[in-house]
Amino acid sequence: MTASPFELRVIHLTHRLAGKRHEGEYGVALYQQAVRSRARNPHVEAPRLVARIWGLPFRCTVDRTLAALKANGYRASDLSKTRGAPFILDEESGVRLGLLFLATKPLRKLARIEAISGAIWAMGAEEAYYWFSKCMDVAAGRRARRALRLLLAAE
Repeated sequence: MTASPFELRVIHLTHRLAGKRHEGEYGVALYQQAVRSRARNPHVEAPRLVARIWGLPFRCTVDRTLAALKANGYRASDLSKTRGAPFILDEESGVRLGLLFLATKPLRKLARIEAISGAIWAMGAEEAYYWFSKCMDVAAGRRARRALRLLLAAE
């Protein structure tokens, strides 16, 4: 496995991505580096997009994002819309942020977002890895994300 399996990048919102009322705001995109085996595939693979988040879900989860950045040696002031370089995250921070972004992105109720955010940070590492793998599955990922939202913050 790579030494830094996740990257958090600042994204600038455009009309296509966010609409006119959010022009000038920013969000973040989390990418997972591909696991490479030089024997099987010597070519460098592009990182896989885990989730993009902006608007209300991003504003409600920015405290957890900043905590993950601090845990990886960054300052809170490093997260700004002018940042060009990606943040390099360790595996556990990336898994938790990915799970948080995937679970809260479609939500609009502040109470549900906060409940899910707190529950993900209270999970054990094994449970977070389990849910992350389920939510990233191509075939059943949408159902797993919905199940996670229902489990952590019932409607």
